[in-house]
Amino acid sequence: MTRQSAHPETINVLVVGQMGRLAYEALLFALSLRRNTKDRRFKLYVAEPRSGPKWPADPIIRPEPLREMIEAQGATIIPFESVHFGNEYPYGNKIEALFALPKGEPFVFFDTDTLVTGDLGEVPFDFSKPSASLRVEGTWPQIELYGPGYSEIWKSLYDRFGLDFESSLDLGQPDEYWRRYLYFNAGFFYYSCPHEFGQSFLDMALSIWRDPPTELVCQQLTPWLDQIALPLVIHKFGGGRDALPEGYLDGKTTVHYRNMPLLYARESDAVVDLLEEISAPNPIKRLLKDYEPFKRMIYQNRGHKVRALFDRDHLPTREQPIRQKIKKNGFWMV
Repeated sequence: MTRQSAHPETINVLVVGQMGRLAYEALLFALSLRRNTKDRRFKLYVAEPRSGPKWPADPIIRPEPLREMIEAQGATIIPFESVHFGNEYPYGNKIEALFALPKGEPFVFFDTDTLVTGDLGEVPFDFSKPSASLRVEGTWPQIELYGPGYSEIWKSLYDRFGLDFESSLDLGQPDEYWRRYLYFNAGFFYYSCPHEFGQSFLDMALSIWRDPPTELVCQQLTPWLDQIALPLVIHKFGGGRDALPEGYLDGKTTVHYRNMPLLYARESDAVVDLLEEISAPNPIKRLLKDYEPFKRMIYQNRGHKVRALFDRDHLPTREQPIRQKIKKNGFWMV
């Protein structure tokens, strides 16, 4: 590894923000990053899709006081063009936004529904070997009784892009078990250059989207397209499931909470305390109360009612039963 890749002078942190939920989550993310990361190499960018034919409604962050408060936390709001995805596939934002970042500088992308709970400067990133979130369930592919299996489906994708399939496998896992195959949640990912990563991500996603291999005939591509292409990109650039030591991202340094009911249901007391601390100042409260799930969960105490439904030492291993219990008790909202 070169000295530059081991100790980069600047590390760009990217989230996507636009009008609605993502804008309010972006403010929470910015507040948590400013609160817990003291390493000044980390620079926050909030990427905002430009208005255009791919967006029926104008996606820019508003109202203006919310926009100003995000910037007041040290964030730089940068526009990007939605050339290929837009409203048709909003998850494509995380692909197209990469091209708005400075070329050749290492980056870490996070979903906005993330809190920074520790100092990102303490995470032992090797930006030459990309990785992504392993806080993931076996959501894709869904195997049909008479359809192709995991190996056949994934191998068709590796073959499509000239990648070595065998070296991607975790041979400690059983054949035809989903964990044997490289699969990530796209809640975070990183690499040494956003343009190189973004171009491969875009090319692979569009190829799968427009002309899926025949082995994918039974498979849904929405909303999983980004998570189908992501492991292929990471494998291409020499990364993998073991590129980042456990316990940092999706651990002591960041939490991908997904939505407020799930945060209160399953995250630690320390995470809840952080959320309520950074959202408490009146100028912040006045803004966040405009988003109904934050208003009800954080400020009207419904989050603690959700919290009382669960024993966090004995949570279900899958997310679906947690969601169902929250819904059954009338507290689900996103």
